[in-house]
Amino acid sequence: MRASRLLSVLLLLQNRGRMTAEELATELEVSVRTVYRDVEALSAAGVPVYADRGRTGGYQLIDGYRTRLTGLTEEEAQSLSLAGLPGAAAELGLGTVLAAAQLKLHAAMPAELRAGASKVSDRFYLDVPGWHRGIESLPRLSELADAVWHARRIKVRYERWGQRKVDRVLDPLGLILKAGNWYLAARCDGTDRTYRVSRIEELDDLGETFERPSDFDLARYWQEWSEQFEKRMYSRVAVVRLNEFARILVPFYLGAVGARALREADAEPDENGWLTMELPVEPGEPAVGELLRFGGNLEVLEPPELRERLAEEIRKMGARYG
Repeated sequence: MRASRLLSVLLLLQNRGRMTAEELATELEVSVRTVYRDVEALSAAGVPVYADRGRTGGYQLIDGYRTRLTGLTEEEAQSLSLAGLPGAAAELGLGTVLAAAQLKLHAAMPAELRAGASKVSDRFYLDVPGWHRGIESLPRLSELADAVWHARRIKVRYERWGQRKVDRVLDPLGLILKAGNWYLAARCDGTDRTYRVSRIEELDDLGETFERPSDFDLARYWQEWSEQFEKRMYSRVAVVRLNEFARILVPFYLGAVGARALREADAEPDENGWLTMELPVEPGEPAVGELLRFGGNLEVLEPPELRERLAEEIRKMGARYG
């Protein structure tokens, strides 16, 4: 562990030039006192690192010194697939491993390529969660990741919809990050299923491994499951009239399902700019809330019971505000 950290100190100084003890401590997630000891160890090993004192001082290497000790460990190489998702890597317990792997890659690059790579990270940033939502903080996520990676069978207590809790024995096959939320793909009783990680209340390693199915493709599984989930969620269809402003709002309020329905609508707006089309909606009360968001920019024509339910809600609102 310490040898890896000493190499990280060396590569940080090589890639970034002068750095203070506080900056090094922040990067390495250690104390400043540990940085002092690490720098002393590097000096004792013959690495030409020296300190400039004062407000603008810090540690740096003698000009021209470079190390070629940049070989990636197996864990570091594996973590590079998360290079564009530092937040997700940290959630999985791979934050420092990913940082060390990126340092080694930068150190091994020719100067012109290293400058180009730094320019990209300076100008482009990937922020995964949607607005008003953050990535969930999940204390058991790293345990799940370890079980997925080492194909270890687990037992979980899971809270289903309606706050009903069940115990399940799972063969964890993969983790998916979707719009800031983590999901687990796992095989249970011979069937592949999806579990929201935030609903896993307890997790026990059963001390046994399982044979990962050779035909399981995580990306394909998630795509197929997502499509089926959308169909289950938006299982009803409403015939609606929308003005131009409502058509702009459809992708924001109804997501990809609404946007696809809008693209596939085969009608044209009338002379007043209103378009009649079929719109997928959720069953029951959720559809009422979703459609009321459009205000007077949308009118439900069918089914009659949904139109009447919206009219009733609008009458209540009018009476309350009148």
